[in-house]
Amino acid sequence: MTVELTGETAVLAITGEVDMASAPGLRDQLQQLDARNVVIDLSGVTFIDSTGLGVLVTALKRSREAGGHLVLRSPTRATRRVLDITGLSQLVPVED
Repeated sequence: MTVELTGETAVLAITGEVDMASAPGLRDQLQQLDARNVVIDLSGVTFIDSTGLGVLVTALKRSREAGGHLVLRSPTRATRRVLDITGLSQLVPVED
């Protein structure tokens, strides 16, 4: 994971699988971000399961509570399909 911080916006780029094994690390990284607005770059994600989706939902709630927003950027085709099937793409803006 890499993080770029510009003002009140943090861009977090994730690579590989976001599953039960890696989701806690992602959750910790998101909690440490000192930004109201978060962009999560999913272009390097090869797989995401329900645990990973739960981390994204928690990040969405935290950003909204802080008066900010969360954006998911460039999901892979497989990741986009999961976001659409679960309805998460209806709750979080997705930039292709």
